[in-house]
Amino acid sequence: MTFSPQLEEIFAKMLQQYPEGRTRSAVVPMLIYAQDEVGSVNRELIEEVARRCKVTPLQVDEVVGYYSMLHRKPMGKYHVQVCTNISCLLVGGEELYESAKKKLGIGHKQVTADGQFSLEEVECMGACSWAPAVEINYDFHHFVTPEKLNQLIDSLKRAQ
Repeated sequence: MTFSPQLEEIFAKMLQQYPEGRTRSAVVPMLIYAQDEVGSVNRELIEEVARRCKVTPLQVDEVVGYYSMLHRKPMGKYHVQVCTNISCLLVGGEELYESAKKKLGIGHKQVTADGQFSLEEVECMGACSWAPAVEINYDFHHFVTPEKLNQLIDSLKRAQ
């Protein structure tokens, strides 16, 4: 699999950080960086990361199945994740998720027809003290209301 020169440089530095026999620790960050460049985690990517980290493709596939931030199909340019775990749920997380579904016209792990937005209902983001929480790509938003989320989505639409 071919990656950009910039990603190849990141991978080379990353693998140098781990002592011999510990490169399996690079599996998750490599998958995240590669997913950002490629768009999703496919079989070819799994095999490439396995080869570079000196683990089996099955071990990498298990990691992909475990972590919700890794996706086997492409998500939208703006991936909206709404936490509905207990802390967020108690202060409006479910209403926030329902509002996002209505605003975007899509459901869980679906992508808008134009490919600009995807939506995902997620478990704990570790932001319980600032609930309800939303993550859009890698940007966290805390104490989010349906109105605030609508404004965020509208601002992203205008930025296109």
